[in-house]
Amino acid sequence: MKFAARNLAGFAARPDAKVAAILVYGEDAMRVALKRQDFLKTYLGPAAEEEMRLSRLAAAELRKDPAALTDAAKAQGFFPGVRAVLVEDAGDNAVVAAEALLQQWQPGDGLAVFTAGRLTPRGKMRKLFEGADCALCVPIYDDPPSRQEIEAELKSAGVRDLDSDAQRDLAALAAALDPGDFRQFAEKLALYTRDNTGPITVEDVASVAPATTEAALDEVIHAVAEARADQIVTAVRKLEGQGEAPVRLCIVATQHFRRLYEASADPGGPAAGLGKLRPPVFGPNRDRMARQLRDWGPVRLSQALHLLTETDLALRSSQRVPPMAMLERALIRVANLKGH
Repeated sequence: MKFAARNLAGFAARPDAKVAAILVYGEDAMRVALKRQDFLKTYLGPAAEEEMRLSRLAAAELRKDPAALTDAAKAQGFFPGVRAVLVEDAGDNAVVAAEALLQQWQPGDGLAVFTAGRLTPRGKMRKLFEGADCALCVPIYDDPPSRQEIEAELKSAGVRDLDSDAQRDLAALAAALDPGDFRQFAEKLALYTRDNTGPITVEDVASVAPATTEAALDEVIHAVAEARADQIVTAVRKLEGQGEAPVRLCIVATQHFRRLYEASADPGGPAAGLGKLRPPVFGPNRDRMARQLRDWGPVRLSQALHLLTETDLALRSSQRVPPMAMLERALIRVANLKGH
């Protein structure tokens, strides 16, 4: 039968004794692997490997010996507790073994857990699990994680006390990162805030969140967006000394102003638009971009984008003017638009 992924954790904690097998499938291998890992950890407990209550079979082996799956599910171990048999990468090559298991399985046998990649509705494996009352078919979609899933991930990593702004930023980060990357981030955040005496703040989140651009590039872009023309020359020459290419700097500047323009043009207003940006903006950078949105507006942002696009084209063509000097002049002209 079809089963929602959000209910899988509840099933693991309070399993139905009539369920013989579970199929977890989806296009994103990382999401499927994490869901399978979390399920087995809850269902079997932490000592399953040591107590030999978890068996593993390759789907290719089952094609040659379908009975091996039923034998593994019925095998009795030396340790008490529930048992499971894991079969990964199980497409239609495992359907004969799975069908035999469902016919011969009895309460008390080990639970068979299959994982697979993309399965079409007409696929034999998917049709078998969707049509069987004693099996669960669990699709894993690439949707952003729910609030409950985010909270569970943070709790598992040891992240508990969050202020409201930090919760907002974490929700945006969870939607932007792959599940595995978000899990690693949560573990880093827990370690970074281990000695905190108060709630975790947006500054804590920003300190651990993956960087989207280097600090030196940020320095130049924010100087332009905040019309600090006197600081642009120094910052640009610092990047030039570090070997930064003018075309790349122009691209980063264009991306920043395009994000500002997208936020300013949002039907719900600039604040709503800022919250929808991907990758998300965190902590002090979020407040900084909010101020920039108030200072600019869609018309001047559009003018800035036009100027930057022209500069990008000029940098890629043969010009006698030194490229970095051309970019430096263009960035100052963009900064001056803010006051008009």
